[in-house]
Amino acid sequence: MNAASFDIAVIGGGIVGLGTALALAERFPACTLALLEAERELASHQTGHNSGVIHAGIYYRPGSAKARLCVEGARLLTEFCQANGVVYDRCGKIIVAVSEQELPRLQELYERGIANGVPGLEIIGPERCRELEPHARPLQALYSPGTAIVDFSKVAAAMAAQLSARGAQIFKQARVRAIRRQAGFLHLNTGTATYSARNIINCGGLHADRIARLMGIDPRVLVIPFRGEYYTLRPECQVVRGLIYPVPNPEFPFLGAHFTKRIQGGYEAGPNAVLAFAREGYRMRDVCLRDLLEMFTYAGFWRMAWKYWRMEVYELYRSLSRRAFLRALQRLVPDLRDADLGPGGSGVRAQTVTPEGALVDDFQIAEAPNAIHVLNAPSPAATASIAIGRHIAALAATSFGLGK
Repeated sequence: MNAASFDIAVIGGGIVGLGTALALAERFPACTLALLEAERELASHQTGHNSGVIHAGIYYRPGSAKARLCVEGARLLTEFCQANGVVYDRCGKIIVAVSEQELPRLQELYERGIANGVPGLEIIGPERCRELEPHARPLQALYSPGTAIVDFSKVAAAMAAQLSARGAQIFKQARVRAIRRQAGFLHLNTGTATYSARNIINCGGLHADRIARLMGIDPRVLVIPFRGEYYTLRPECQVVRGLIYPVPNPEFPFLGAHFTKRIQGGYEAGPNAVLAFAREGYRMRDVCLRDLLEMFTYAGFWRMAWKYWRMEVYELYRSLSRRAFLRALQRLVPDLRDADLGPGGSGVRAQTVTPEGALVDDFQIAEAPNAIHVLNAPSPAATASIAIGRHIAALAATSFGLGK
């Protein structure tokens, strides 16, 4: 089956793909636009399985794409929610230092946040912290009153509605399996249909590197999946009010187990960061031989594993031991008890790894002939999605010759 031809096709119906398609539709209303999503529903993977936090922009190196696009993106996202009737809650967040060794890192986070333009940040002592979170016991804490929560699946649905209203076409169950260049078009074959576009934007998330390779491009990185597992707090548990985070380990690019208020109601506790055996491996027993083969034959995987093996052994131990997970959470809230924890869900983070074994920290967006590839977009990509989309639309204006 041959489908219609388009000026631009966006591959990937997660929140980054949707935000990018929306930015393109707004900036280039005369362009025909398609969005191709592999699953039955949009936002099925990283977007639909994240913690729902609209990050303020504290953690990221000043001047980095993450820092700039997160701060801008948080503002744009809340404006979008207000305009489209998506409920969000600016509940605030504290990052707690529970040891003397963490105090300098807490100060560094404060200085980063100020440099990034995060509004309202302040270092607070134990008394002020108890007013916000009576059961936390830090030496000091960093308070971010502007941090908010939202249901990103509902944001994605609102984006999709806006796209349809602007004339863009959304195709579900359209997993791109082959890309062929011919007669000025890129022909995207899904096995059941072929979609033709003059230009493509790859927002494939967990499969972004594979989509780049379908075009004959070597991105020199591999997406390696890490599963994050959560517990929920039982309804009778009253030891958390909002968002409580630890001071992150500077040697590991994950934020550590924390407490998150959910916009749908209730609270989550987690996640850890365990190597997954499938790119869509939401359970420990989920194994994909193709994904494992790619990992185990990639030199960067073994270099990464050697560099971080102690941390990964600890993360796996926490995955297998409820008691170890509880101890990590009790560093933040000592009054938490085992009976307070109920079963929770999980998510998978697409983490790009270089051949040298480095975990790519910043957003990574690469341009190629008639294509733009979003190769690395971990947290805070959901927060930054509208800002990322506008950044890509600006790149497309020049790269695709679309003009202003």
